[in-house]
Amino acid sequence: MKKTILTGLRPTGNLHLGHLFGAGQNYIKMQNDYEFFLEIADVQALTDNFNNPEKVRKNVSELTIDLLSIGLDPEKVNFFIQSKIPEIAELTVFYSNLVTVARLERNPTVKTEIAQKKELFGNNGESITYGFLGYPVSQAADITAFNGEVIPVGEDQLPLLEQCREIVRKFNSIYGETLKEPQAILSDTKRVKGLDGNDKMGKSLGNAIFLNDSEEVIKKKIMGAVTDSNKIKKDDPANPDICMVYYYHNLVNKNENKEKICRECKKGERGCVQCKKELMEAMNNFLQPIKEKRKYYEEHPEIVKEILDKGTKKAKEKAETQMKNVKKAMKIDY
Repeated sequence: MKKTILTGLRPTGNLHLGHLFGAGQNYIKMQNDYEFFLEIADVQALTDNFNNPEKVRKNVSELTIDLLSIGLDPEKVNFFIQSKIPEIAELTVFYSNLVTVARLERNPTVKTEIAQKKELFGNNGESITYGFLGYPVSQAADITAFNGEVIPVGEDQLPLLEQCREIVRKFNSIYGETLKEPQAILSDTKRVKGLDGNDKMGKSLGNAIFLNDSEEVIKKKIMGAVTDSNKIKKDDPANPDICMVYYYHNLVNKNENKEKICRECKKGERGCVQCKKELMEAMNNFLQPIKEKRKYYEEHPEIVKEILDKGTKKAKEKAETQMKNVKKAMKIDY
């Protein structure tokens, strides 16, 4: 039997190139080798979007369409909506007894995000909600509800997975061997840098190219991309290694002229405007097949709904079976 893989994305906006290269392409490879459950994590999206539920609801279908558009096959991947699996919420309550508040606050990922929220909102962290602090517990419930054995994560998510593994060990030590301890699969793709040179491309950082960006939007974004600040005039030599335009050429330009671009840049034989225009063309060519698929699913929302319904039904069946095992182990299978 194939091992079970579980991963999830929060429906807080459309996917960008960072998602595609950092996770999406790995999902496409793995969908053939595992029983694949992909969670549209609407409940977790509400941990910091609780006052904007319409945003989360709208992006459930938007995110699903993005994932289908990049090449995930609904015959191989079970797309499901988190809020429609009540067993996840039930497990979250059970696991909350196995984790101390101090341990949650020490989690490096949570610690970093709490610091960011304190800086953003002030109030010495008084804006931190119980739901936000308990995010790792909810994630452990996501994974174990489906007996997730393999979890694709980035390095920054490893502390969250380790927290899940601790919960599994604690549960099994008290109630007997019931849950599987998940293993991480690290992406072999580095983070995609933002147009501004930031090491991370992010929705909230204003430095991302989204998969559904129009040609006009892409043109505007690329024209504002960071280049070598020492290149003042068109014929000044420059360093392509610190130029975001050349960085993106390497990502999406399928032509065999990247070495030529690099050589001309270093010799001062290439202007930044020319280079950006060529990147616009390469970027639009790269995204065109994705946009064509997206257009199809946008025009057929009933197919998207059917895919979500089918995947959610399969996920519900698996979670119900797991919950029976958990309640039996906890002696609450009345």
